[in-house]
Amino acid sequence: MMDKTININIAGTLFQIDEEAFRILRDYLQAINNRFRNVQGGHETIDDIESRIAEIFQSQKGMAGVISKANVEAMIAIIGKPEDFDHTGTETEAPVYTSQRKRMYRNPDDSIISGVCGGIGAYLNTDPVLFRILFVLFTMLFGAGFFVYIALWIALPSARTDTQKREMFGGAYHSTGSPIRQPDNTFVSSAPVYNSGYNNTSRIGNAFNEIFRALGRVCYIILRIFLIIIGVMLVLTGFLFILSFVMIFVFKYPWVFSADGFDMNFIYFPDFLNYIVSPASAPWIIALTSIAVVLPMLALIYWGVKMIFWFKAKDGIVSLAGLVLWVLSIAALSIILFNEGISFAETAKISSQNIFSHSPDTLFVKADKKVSDLKYEKELSLKREAYTVFINEEKKELYIRPHMNVNLSDNDLARVEIRKLSSGRTEPDARKRAEELLYNYSVNGDTLLLDEYLTIPSGRKWSADDVGINLYIPEGTVLKFDSASENLLHARSGFEYEEDSDSTKWVYNKRLWVLTDDGLKPLSSQPAKQK
Repeated sequence: MMDKTININIAGTLFQIDEEAFRILRDYLQAINNRFRNVQGGHETIDDIESRIAEIFQSQKGMAGVISKANVEAMIAIIGKPEDFDHTGTETEAPVYTSQRKRMYRNPDDSIISGVCGGIGAYLNTDPVLFRILFVLFTMLFGAGFFVYIALWIALPSARTDTQKREMFGGAYHSTGSPIRQPDNTFVSSAPVYNSGYNNTSRIGNAFNEIFRALGRVCYIILRIFLIIIGVMLVLTGFLFILSFVMIFVFKYPWVFSADGFDMNFIYFPDFLNYIVSPASAPWIIALTSIAVVLPMLALIYWGVKMIFWFKAKDGIVSLAGLVLWVLSIAALSIILFNEGISFAETAKISSQNIFSHSPDTLFVKADKKVSDLKYEKELSLKREAYTVFINEEKKELYIRPHMNVNLSDNDLARVEIRKLSSGRTEPDARKRAEELLYNYSVNGDTLLLDEYLTIPSGRKWSADDVGINLYIPEGTVLKFDSASENLLHARSGFEYEEDSDSTKWVYNKRLWVLTDDGLKPLSSQPAKQK
């Protein structure tokens, strides 16, 4: 048969204690009360002892949380018996329990918003109204008061326990005792008392307190509304970002993030990654990038939910684990990317040129191999740079659209220059890669034949490859493009395109251009004779 248990309250903390232990504790506290109740500072001493008893019991782990006789005897051994306390007559010094170092807290018992001013007032033994007025004045005049208040709100803990309140008041706080109760017996009172001078405030101080309390309620409501709005924004931002990330890189929905509406089209970037880095690194890069991107967004969503519903949670371990995981993912990703990035350390260019036998008045530029004839499954593009990569999964080949620049020739002869560019670990390696690029062109009388794409050999990784076509012609030469070759002209910015007066769009597909002092301009006259 189990011993009878009794619910008691010591220093504001509830405990369950068995009947035998209760009798020992009751006699012990009664002896303490008899010992110190008639001496100077006796009430404070009794309160300190009770708080110490509560702390000891909280640190002990009895069976099923019940205080046993052994727990009580262990407590008495720590604190000591009343007859062991040194004293001399009625002038007995209080034991060490009344010696408290001062520490600043927020005072929840004298709080309008968070108890910051109440805590400062308790610490300095000054009416907190003065500090409230100062914070309001500094906020209105300089704006700094608000931020200082928020910083103190975050930095200062709240004085919840009697020990913390004694530290806040520097020993000026005491309660007349927290009761130990059983159904028919109460032998210690529990009403809290503050022995501080500033509680007896004047009528003006009380009026100010009421005003600040009303302002505090208004500020609290405004702050809650503001935090709810911020929380909703954080939740939506995190959710939409994660949704977009999944739609782009998992489901490859181009309408989420396409080259038609944005500066880049990266929906096939994970597939393209296999052509950039080693096969062993690609899945790690994708996984670590996902962690590095998604974890902060999940944190945003969580913070937003906390702001909306204003709850506290024991999330320290989870937050720390998430932070450690995020830092490790960033570190691992950086190491992998650095190792792979060595392959792009050096850049090399190789050039070849062809001079026209004569400078025609009209130069025809035509595409030989066209992108429209290619068989490719995926496309990756940077719209602003007009850099487009076409991926042929079957042949494991990459195709890249080159770009054309038209420049004024320094003589009366027209010429075309082809520049191939690649990167590598060393300059010789980069030069070798540039030489491997497959791109064809030819000059035939007044016609320039160009491929609309260059080919990276099957099995070779992408190395920031590019081909630039520089066409040098005399001033006044008319250029006639077909639709495919004109795409090369539009592949880079830098030309002045005429704006259509009937719309807000730039005029492309003019087919007919003329080189002037001001650059390449669409020709408004009749088209030249087709060849």
